[in-house]
Amino acid sequence: MNNRKFRIWNIARLKRKVMEGLSMGRTLVLLMLGSLLFFLLLGLGGMAEKGLNTSPVSSMKGLAASLSSRFFIDLIGMEMPHMALEKESSTLSAEKITPFVFELLTSVNPRDPKSLLAGEVPGMKTNQPVPLRIGSGNEQGEAPADYRPDHSPTEPEEKPEATVPGKTEKVPVKPPSESSPGSTNKNGKTGTDSAKKNVFIYHSHPQEAFNPLLEKQSSNPGSSSPNKNIMLVGNMVAKRLEAKGIGTVHDKSDYQSSVPDYNWNYSYKYSRQTVKSALSQNEELSYLIDIHRDSQRHSKTTTTINGVNYAQVYFIIGHANKNWRENEEFASKINQLLEKSYPGVSRGVWGKSADQGNGEYNQSLSPNSILIEIGGIDSTKEELQRTAELLADMIAEVYWQDQKAQKASVMNKKDGTKATTENETVTVQKNSKQS
Repeated sequence: MNNRKFRIWNIARLKRKVMEGLSMGRTLVLLMLGSLLFFLLLGLGGMAEKGLNTSPVSSMKGLAASLSSRFFIDLIGMEMPHMALEKESSTLSAEKITPFVFELLTSVNPRDPKSLLAGEVPGMKTNQPVPLRIGSGNEQGEAPADYRPDHSPTEPEEKPEATVPGKTEKVPVKPPSESSPGSTNKNGKTGTDSAKKNVFIYHSHPQEAFNPLLEKQSSNPGSSSPNKNIMLVGNMVAKRLEAKGIGTVHDKSDYQSSVPDYNWNYSYKYSRQTVKSALSQNEELSYLIDIHRDSQRHSKTTTTINGVNYAQVYFIIGHANKNWRENEEFASKINQLLEKSYPGVSRGVWGKSADQGNGEYNQSLSPNSILIEIGGIDSTKEELQRTAELLADMIAEVYWQDQKAQKASVMNKKDGTKATTENETVTVQKNSKQS
């Protein structure tokens, strides 16, 4: 009797164990299938993102660009001692490696406390561009800053009637200086007819000004005077390009004082109409340069070369347009020439996607379109003049290189066509003789 109960109890317990095992196994199988499905979806999502997102802003390219060329030289120098530069401190020191590793692991830049909250506070992450080509004048990898300048009342002066691009009604605008080479008048025509016009300089934020020119201090100065704001710098670049034999149009539209119900957030929409209008009037315009100034202080926007101060420059590329590869190549050529001839002036080429700013910057209108920030709020006229001229020299050099390459391409095509025609002629003559 006891043995029978024991056997029945053992069978019941064994059955319970089997059922528990089956239940556990089923749960395990479900978990495995769920995990497999999750990773499959994750992989498909990554493939889709790679196919849809052609911008390198979110890729390792931005990470690699944040490393200076000196970093790679130091790495090679560990195996090849003669490559190391003895006069400079190594970039592999704990002081320089620690911030990089910390940012790599946490996405927080220890040099920029704002980045700690950028991912949590709406709007803060929009000012986080990614370095594409680091400049020797920005070894710390500090991003450009762009804020709306303080409102400045328009200086009293007589204003003629003119039509704002994209608007049907007439509104008052500030007249450009007709004596300035390449400047545009109220009808959008160029002030000189000395050469064909290939470069178009304009300003999406035309009232960005400079404290030394205003003779007062502000954390973000603004002015409607073209002799005190970023238009002055645009005029310097235009004059230098004209002196280099490059036809240049300099637009001086002041949207803040001319557009009804002006909204700073629509700045690039206003300037886009200006650019499109200029392109429709002159098909030869192919180089579009939107000139701004950075919103940082003098210490972060100035470099000294041979005892002389220069305003530093940022190149901004929007990655929400089809031409970003060509735009980046154009900016990189200028940046490379600056690095070679005036190391320290460039603060690098930076990219912004649509979720990090405008992302477009009118750069879809031409494959040779860039945004350049020259100097900062404390830059002096002399510093701006020096940088504007050397920057124009670099742009001119790239321009003439492009023109030479285009002519060579045309000649090669003509030679190829001529050779083909001659071969066809010879063939026809041979056929005629045979017949």
